[in-house]
Amino acid sequence: MALDQDARHTETLRRFNRTYTQRIGVLEESFLGTGRPLAVSRLLFEVGPDGAGVRELRERLDLDSGYLTRLLRRLTDDGLVELVADPADRRRRTARLTAAGLETWRDLDRRSDDLARTLVAPLTPRQRDRLADALATADLLVRAATITVREVPPDDPVARDAAGRYFAELDRRFPRGFEPGAPDHAGTFLVATSAGRPVAYGGVRGLSADTGEIKRMWVHDDWRGAGLGSRMLRELEALARRLGHRRVVLDTNRTLTEAVALYARAGYTEIDRYNDNPYAEAWFEKALA
Repeated sequence: MALDQDARHTETLRRFNRTYTQRIGVLEESFLGTGRPLAVSRLLFEVGPDGAGVRELRERLDLDSGYLTRLLRRLTDDGLVELVADPADRRRRTARLTAAGLETWRDLDRRSDDLARTLVAPLTPRQRDRLADALATADLLVRAATITVREVPPDDPVARDAAGRYFAELDRRFPRGFEPGAPDHAGTFLVATSAGRPVAYGGVRGLSADTGEIKRMWVHDDWRGAGLGSRMLRELEALARRLGHRRVVLDTNRTLTEAVALYARAGYTEIDRYNDNPYAEAWFEKALA
């Protein structure tokens, strides 16, 4: 039964891929009649009016360094993109659109919009709403299935970005705001990224040989409803096991109702206060199998 269901899911996804790639012209050498293949056009679009770091482009598009270099060379040879040193780090390069590149980017954006409107034109307004809702869900779940989770030091740029977002969310949601003070960087941290950007974060700090504390668990607002919170919690529990802990504890503020509900679903039991965190209102524990 499960195998039959897996096969059905796989076939549905493959059929959609075949249909969609044909309809949007992926198979054509000249994507949208631009004279450039899809890969080159997509890279141009990702550089965009604001520019982008070469490393960021590689992570965002999940491209091999050599292949990305060849694509960038095509765009620079065509006079659409220029590569300059990153002002924040001269060792890194940033891709920027030239004046001709910006005009080409606008033309590509217009052609993409025109194609999208043409594709859905035969549908009724109700069908278009259904399609938009279905594609939004599919996009979120496919991205959730393809995120990358890795261990990072607290001073990693992506980790700092995620921690900053976590602190900002607490400040926004707590009735009296949140002041992190001097952040405690003790522990081992995980960050989940999609297209090179942080979407979830958290760490484990050892309180004793037996007990680890899960801390700073955060999920990006745009990813709520994709099951990423549950997955990140499982990843942190697995990390605690690898660190030799047989029990995990954590604290939270009751304003974070979705977090409290998540811990209850994951088998956490509420316990007495175990720390002096002034923002904590609930404390939980779970034995690790």
